[in-house]
Amino acid sequence: MKTESLIEEVTALPVEERAYLAECVLRTLNTPDSEIDIAWAAEARIRLEAIRSGSVQTIPGEQVFERIRQRLAK
Repeated sequence: MKTESLIEEVTALPVEERAYLAECVLRTLNTPDSEIDIAWAAEARIRLEAIRSGSVQTIPGEQVFERIRQRLAK
């Protein structure tokens, strides 16, 4: 099957199926590394605790994206 026809078939799928397919393909490119997964899980716990304790403040995503748009517009 040619790549172009495969892409046409994939883009016709519902969004949930495309997302699942993309995740599966990405897994084949990035071999899982349990040490990295463990490190990221530990970092996520640290960041969650910082948010829950109030030692850091979150910024709404729209504000973050607006700041990025402003920087890129310069």
